Amino acid sequence: MTLLALMGLLAAVVTFGLSFLVYRLGIKYRLHPEIRERDVHTRPTPRLGGVAMFGGVAVALGVASQIPFFRLVFAEPGKIGAILLAALIIVAIGVADDLLDLDWMIKLAGQILAGGVLAWQGVAITSLPLGQLTVGSSWMSLILTVFAVVFVMNAVNFIDGLDGLVAGVAIIANGVFFLYSYLLVTVTSPTNYFNLASLISAIVIGACAGFLPLNWHPAKLFMGDAGAYLVGLLMATSAIAVTGQIDPNQISGFGRASLLPAFLPILLPVAILVVPFLDFALAVTRRLRAGKSPFSADRQHLHHRLLDMGHSVVHAVLIFYSWTAVVAVGLLLFWVVRPWGWAVAFLVVGLVLCTALTLAPLSRRKAVEAAVQSAPASEAAAELDPLDKASTAEIRVIRAQELAPPKQRGGS
Repeated sequence: MTLLALMGLLAAVVTFGLSFLVYRLGIKYRLHPEIRERDVHTRPTPRLGGVAMFGGVAVALGVASQIPFFRLVFAEPGKIGAILLAALIIVAIGVADDLLDLDWMIKLAGQILAGGVLAWQGVAITSLPLGQLTVGSSWMSLILTVFAVVFVMNAVNFIDGLDGLVAGVAIIANGVFFLYSYLLVTVTSPTNYFNLASLISAIVIGACAGFLPLNWHPAKLFMGDAGAYLVGLLMATSAIAVTGQIDPNQISGFGRASLLPAFLPILLPVAILVVPFLDFALAVTRRLRAGKSPFSADRQHLHHRLLDMGHSVVHAVLIFYSWTAVVAVGLLLFWVVRPWGWAVAFLVVGLVLCTALTLAPLSRRKAVEAAVQSAPASEAAAELDPLDKASTAEIRVIRAQELAPPKQRGGS
């Protein structure tokens, strides 16, 4: 595990250095788009952080390839090459979109191409850990792999709307998945604990950690579509490397082959991305019902709704972190603890606390409204905030102008 941690640290250091360089270049050459109506930030900010993250990932993989302990991971260089090529494709598409605002069909075509490159070199879903279920044909394997990759990339990209949101969620999600894949390989390959999924998860954690200092609120640099797509691609790749290629019989001897733990290879990749998946599903449903493209932009994502409820940017981000950690860690506990009651208790208590934190602004708002309504009229007026006072004054001016004789209207 020490070498895996060192690869993550290397990715973090390289990404941080490149992020600072990209930030300086973005400011110097004005490599940032105009602020859009749905954006939360108020000043132009470079969106090319994904380029720095790709650099950190590539350097870490390159160094790992030269370490003998990782020889089994790089025994099939075609897979590593496919991962890097797919990452390069998706980063190029993301950068072009961040700078030129590409049509959604062009982006979708690039995503499908990236998923096809992975499947072409064997990074594909060939089995599902549901009994003895296997993927019957290469075409079905290709379709499932491309669908999974495209789905995860867009789900991650959809929540990329607040400072530090994607980077932090990815650190938590990949941290849990790293522990899971590491524990799993101790069962399936006890003589060698190094595997592709653990290495990718460690590197993604490092890349996101190295990027986060410049992305924390108020952000100096955004990862943009390039970074969000890259994180989604690598998370999908690590999940496929475990879930899509595991032999269910290999985990039966670990004493954890009961009903729920046997489904963990399917459930955990979903659990670690439960918030992005939920946001993605709601957004697609909302847009299709309105007769729009599922990839059209709007300001009704979950993070926008948290802000509208009264949360600050930092509070909204921390709430996303909390939901991700509770669901992912809670599900992992079904694998590592006995009895299951501890895992159930953790999930129940965690979900209750997350719900309370999420709804807290509504409770405060109702309390203020109740206090204002019960107070005398003069005191209630004093409770108005500056915006309410300004709005009230403006209404009075308009009404005065409407009631004034025609010769007095217009001021001067």
